[in-house]
This record gives sequence, C-alpha cells and structure tokens, in this order.
Amino acid sequence: MPKLVIDGPYGAPAQDYKNYEVILLVGLGIGATPLISILKDVLNNMKQQKDIEEAMVESGVKNNKRKPFATNRAYFYWVTREQGSFEWFKGVMDDVAEYDKDGIIELHNYCTSVYEEGDARSALITMLQSLHHAKSGVDIVSGTRVKTHFARPNWRSVFKHTALKHPGKRVGKY
Repeated sequence: MPKLVIDGPYGAPAQDYKNYEVILLVGLGIGATPLISILKDVLNNMKQQKDIEEAMVESGVKNNKRKPFATNRAYFYWVTREQGSFEWFKGVMDDVAEYDKDGIIELHNYCTSVYEEGDARSALITMLQSLHHAKSGVDIVSGTRVKTHFARPNWRSVFKHTALKHPGKRVGKY
C-alpha cells in the first residue's frame, strides 16, 4: 500500500496546487467552495493552454516560452448530506462535464443521506437514477451530468486508485 502522510493545512487552500501534476480535492458540504474555485481555475487554464496550442499550430510557431500549466489531472470528491446542495455548483459541474472532453477533471458526488449502493433500501433510487442517467445523460439526484454516488466514499479505495494511476508522482491533496 502507498504511504499517505497528511500535513497541514497551512496557508490558503488554493495557494500552491498549480505545482502538482495531479490534485485530489475533497470537499464536505459547503466546504467545497474553495475547491470549486480550484476546479474553475484548472478548467480556465485548460482552455487557455488549448487556445495557445491551436494558435501555435496556425501560426507555425514551434516554441512557446510560456511555462505550461503543471496540473494535468484533477479528482474532485464532494460529499454532502442534502441532495439540494448540488444546486450550489450545478453550473460549474456542467461546464466541466461539457468542456473536459479529455477527462482531465474527474468529478464524484456523494450524497450521504441515502443508503449505500447495493443496499436493498436504496435499490429503487439507484435503479431510477441509472435509467434516467442512461436516457438523458443527467443525474436524477444532482441535476447535473455528474452521476451521484450514495453513502460515503471508500477512501482507502480512492487513495489506492489514485496512487496506482499515477505511480511515482506527487499528488496534491486539498
């Protein structure tokens, strides 16, 4: 298993995330607000980088003196109790889902007021959610394109998955 060291927090939550190639963002309830700002910045930097690359191709310029944006992968886990909380950042989640065709930002919503997936008590909502998402591409719980999971994330699995996908890389955790 990878060794996980948690240190801090020190300073502003978003001050040095740009130094990491991979970032793991975990927001609980309204505490997701500063992390949404990071997501928006990553999305804006992706757009700028793409525009620069397209302009270089069109003009035939081969050398860009601008330092590229370091973050090339972001995972966002938002855990909240109430379904209505997803309305707060619906626009941002839809923007990410629409623009991020390369899958650089991975969004995960968790609603803890519903029993975990696989539990008989949540089977009906899980089935309805899957059918609605397959048919319309919109999650019935969050009202976004990001599918909502139930209960709390399995953090051991999340950390292991991140470590295995990015061996040898430092992952910024916020």
